Amino acid sequence: MMKTTCIIVEDIQIAADFLRKFCEKSELIEVKGHFLNAEDALKFLDQDKADLIFLDIEMPGASGFDLLDRLTYTPKIILTTSKTEYAFDAFQYHVNDYLKKPFTYKRFLEAIQRIQAAPPLPPAPPAITSPSPDMDFLFIKAEDKLIKLKKDDILFLESMRDYVKFVTPGKSYITYSTLKNMEEKLTGQNFLKVHRSYIVNITKIEDIRGNMIYLQGSQIPVGKAHKDELVGRLNIL
Repeated sequence: MMKTTCIIVEDIQIAADFLRKFCEKSELIEVKGHFLNAEDALKFLDQDKADLIFLDIEMPGASGFDLLDRLTYTPKIILTTSKTEYAFDAFQYHVNDYLKKPFTYKRFLEAIQRIQAAPPLPPAPPAITSPSPDMDFLFIKAEDKLIKLKKDDILFLESMRDYVKFVTPGKSYITYSTLKNMEEKLTGQNFLKVHRSYIVNITKIEDIRGNMIYLQGSQIPVGKAHKDELVGRLNIL
C-alpha cells in the first residue's frame, strides 16, 4: 500500500515527536514536515500538498480552525487536542477524526486505517447553476425541484454539514452542497464569507456589534480570520 503523506501542525514539540513516532511505527504514514503554527504550515501548503494533516487547534497566532478556513484544497484532517469542547466545530468542518490527547497507538492506528479504507467521496450533484456575473438570480435544487432565487433576496447562507441553507426574508431553502462550493459560485457578488459556517449578503447588514452581524432579525458571528476582509468590503466613513 502506498504511504499516506502528512504534515504535523503542533506547537508543542514533545507532542509532535510523539505523533511522528507513531507515524513511523505504523509504516503507513510519511511525514513531510512539522510546523509550530498555522502560518508556517499554510506557506508550505501553498507550495506543496499532503494527503493528511494532523492538526492541533490551540496554537499561538492563528488557530487550527483558521488554517482550515484558509486551505485551498481538501486534504484529510485529524484533529489532535486535549479538549473535547471543539467536537462540534470539528463536526462542522467535516474533519475525518478527532484524537483526544493523550491517545494510544491503537487509537491512532484506528484513525489511520479508517482514512485509508474510506473510498473517495463522489462529487456532489450540482445544486446551483453558474450564472453569468450580470445575472441577478440563480437556481438551487431544493424541495425536489429547481428554485429560482433573486440574489438580492438572499440574506445569508449557513453551512449544515453536507447541506447549505439559503435564508431569505420570507423563507429558507436547504440544498445539498458545501459552503465552499457556494462561495466559489458567488465570487465577485455582494456575498462574503464571514465565518466558517456563514456567507452573508453584505448589502443586507443592518449593524455590527463586536464580532456579531445583525440583519433582519438574525445574528451572524464573524470569524477572526474573516474580520479584516469584512471591514475592507464595507463602506466605512
